[in-house]
Amino acid sequence: MHPQLDIVAPSPDVPAEADTVVIGGGIAGVTAALELAERGQRVALVEKGEIAAEQSCRNWGWVRCSGRDRAEFPLGVLSLSLWDQMAQRTGRETGFRRTGVVYTAYNKRELRVLEESLANCRDHGINVRWMSPSEFAEFMPQHAPSVLGALHTPDDGRAEPSIAVPAMARAAQDRGVALLTRCAARGLETSAGAVSGVITERGVIRCKAAILAGGAWSRLFAGNLGIGLPILKIKGSVMRTGPMPLAPTTALGDSEIGVRVRLDGGLNLAYRGGSPAQITPDSFRMFFRFLPSLIETRHELSLELGRSFLDEAKMPRTWDPSGPSPMETDEWRIWNPAPTERLLARARREWSKRFPECGAIEVADSWAGMMDVTPDAVPVISETSIPGLILSTGYSGHGFGIGPGAGRLAADLASGSTPCVDPAPFRLGRFGKVAAPKHRGLVAA
Repeated sequence: MHPQLDIVAPSPDVPAEADTVVIGGGIAGVTAALELAERGQRVALVEKGEIAAEQSCRNWGWVRCSGRDRAEFPLGVLSLSLWDQMAQRTGRETGFRRTGVVYTAYNKRELRVLEESLANCRDHGINVRWMSPSEFAEFMPQHAPSVLGALHTPDDGRAEPSIAVPAMARAAQDRGVALLTRCAARGLETSAGAVSGVITERGVIRCKAAILAGGAWSRLFAGNLGIGLPILKIKGSVMRTGPMPLAPTTALGDSEIGVRVRLDGGLNLAYRGGSPAQITPDSFRMFFRFLPSLIETRHELSLELGRSFLDEAKMPRTWDPSGPSPMETDEWRIWNPAPTERLLARARREWSKRFPECGAIEVADSWAGMMDVTPDAVPVISETSIPGLILSTGYSGHGFGIGPGAGRLAADLASGSTPCVDPAPFRLGRFGKVAAPKHRGLVAA
């Protein structure tokens, strides 16, 4: 129940010292490490499991500017340009292709959403095309049902998550990054209140700055540092098919399904209309923060009360960094949730309605991943109350496509460089004061 991941061999030694330590080996952490190494910094990246083994290899693989919050458009534009350079920059295949994305509307509510997205794209200079029902039918003749309208962004694209992030990680190693897998971060050392080291299960790495890019684990780790980070988890389920030569090459999204062609000619297919928000103890702690978002996105989400509630109820919210963290157990080294089969079955049915001539779906693999979601579905890329600690998290299911730009912005904040885009929309402080448990993760050096 996980994608075919290209495993990256770790670096052999734990450095005693670095300029910056990155916590988390997903796309946000790996791209930040690559950026800093290219600027001549000494960088260590610590990952409790394997590089990209959680949501960074479990997403759809879309790389897009469209369909985003307005705050993310500058990062989206920057990231597309960085994706264009990524194969040359890393010397490796990432699967990135500018094959476009098309969104369709079947009713007036969906039409209004696309019209708003059209205006946002035009406001930010993004290449976008509005298609009438007849124009869409000509553009994608495989699609059987008639639509009320469609939005096409031809410069958007796709990449292969299971090889793209490992390619970036190996490029970071080429530039001197110490890549430490199966090595969880436990806490921080501080000197005069500022970051002076990261405590890991293999010892302390002294440093001047740290970037926390822990995805769905960021709230837990930040809470042990006394930082309230409003994140809940949504489970996304995806399936992979064998080659389907008649399928459209342009990624497609509507209110029911999301689909893209893979590098191997198969599809990644998911159901868009009901990703399960996990009911956990944090759901009650942050109920009123997330209530407006839950109401607004009620057509796209469902609620799931399952094993996650008991798992998180049993998990310690604080721990002494001189001992193991909750993430170091066999169960949590790599979070591998079971996919929601009823949603995958529904995605197959909806695919057959839309593309009846393309053949039946034969599932080669399926998996699920946990997305870290903020109340406004916009990431946190921000300085914190602890000097030297930068957050890069809360990507809310949008992180793969904007990962390269997000890595650059986090690197800018960690190194004191001029930010590549305005960081104000991503600041943690926009949420006000968020309660955190009594922390134990800070140790005076």
